[in-house]
Amino acid sequence: MIVRRLEVGLAGGALLVAALSTGYSFLFYLVYLAAVVVGGSYVLTRLGLADLEAGYALNRLYGHVGERLQVTYTVRQASRLPKPWLAVHNPTDLPGGLAGRAIALGPRGERSWLVRLPLTRRGHFRIEPLVIRTGDPFGFFEASATVGHPVSVTVYPRIERLPFWRLPAANIEGSHATPVRTLQTTPLATTVRPWAPGDGFNRIHWKTTARQGEIQVKEFDLEQTADVWIFLDLEGAIQAGQGDDSTAEVAVRVAASVADRAIAENRAVGLTVSGHRTTILPADRGGRQHLKIMHLLAAVEADGSSPLAETLISTLSRLRRGMTAVIITPSVEPEWARLLSTLRPRGIGCVVVALDGQSFDLRARARERSAAARGGDEPDAQAAAGRLRALRHALAEYGIKVHVVAAAQPLAEALAG
Repeated sequence: MIVRRLEVGLAGGALLVAALSTGYSFLFYLVYLAAVVVGGSYVLTRLGLADLEAGYALNRLYGHVGERLQVTYTVRQASRLPKPWLAVHNPTDLPGGLAGRAIALGPRGERSWLVRLPLTRRGHFRIEPLVIRTGDPFGFFEASATVGHPVSVTVYPRIERLPFWRLPAANIEGSHATPVRTLQTTPLATTVRPWAPGDGFNRIHWKTTARQGEIQVKEFDLEQTADVWIFLDLEGAIQAGQGDDSTAEVAVRVAASVADRAIAENRAVGLTVSGHRTTILPADRGGRQHLKIMHLLAAVEADGSSPLAETLISTLSRLRRGMTAVIITPSVEPEWARLLSTLRPRGIGCVVVALDGQSFDLRARARERSAAARGGDEPDAQAAAGRLRALRHALAEYGIKVHVVAAAQPLAEALAG
């Protein structure tokens, strides 16, 4: 823009000098025409943003991968003069960006439109203030203005439903489902019955009482394993795959899905993430804990340097009797498997979700190489498969259930049973 103005100024100065030097009427005509065009362009640009109102509204400030963010834009003007060209744009670091639009407004006109943006990557993102630009038809001048304030948008990991996921019971009484009724108050309210002498008032189910016209009280089953502690291994050196098809992203989705299922069952959930630094979220239940877990999982990266064995050594002491530990890792090292053998005698259940890193690597290479070029990877694939089988045998000796998740495998299928 500055270069163009300089060029126009030099051309206008040269034209004026030529007209004064020669006295030709045609050159003076060109000078007057240029003055009118440039002056009119300047005035049109200055008035382009006058009496203008604009704004945008988001339907949400957070969402999960796979959902859509909707942004509604509104631009109106109170002037009697039309505005032939306005460019409206929202700068953002959201993947895919928000599409801008060039519009024209008539006298006292108004325009509204809706932009739908698919959320494709988890993380914390920022939408900058709305930018409105205008100018003249010749491109001599330009004016811009910003509207509103920056907005932060959090994209949580994708949550997949796990209808057949079952936690192993801890080795204590009441750690598994039982049809035997109990006089204790537990989170597992299964049915109601008429009130009997000796029933506490805190066990009355008021909605059923109002519906049936007689006092009804809740009956409870013995509680299942109360607490779940998830260990998410994000050591950078052991991750495989690329982008959304990497072990890191799938591990985060597994952690989010398991936590969502556990909280829906009214369990307390704790979380340990071994990323750049080890982050520990104490066990709690309810919607607030669900929000804390999703907020943490939205920001984690596979940049950890500590192996899983070190994380378990420093964190397993937090687990108490009756908990269930869920280990999510692509690591096939036997050191951390031996540490889990101490949990069962302490009354702590355990399940391992092992990510088959070799399948993720092969899937990534399939996009870049031909089948002939991958032929030399066969010995490495066999060695990796052998290490995974050895790990599963070692965990089976300790009575620990293992779910293996391969690349492109639905989590509901991999975590069934």
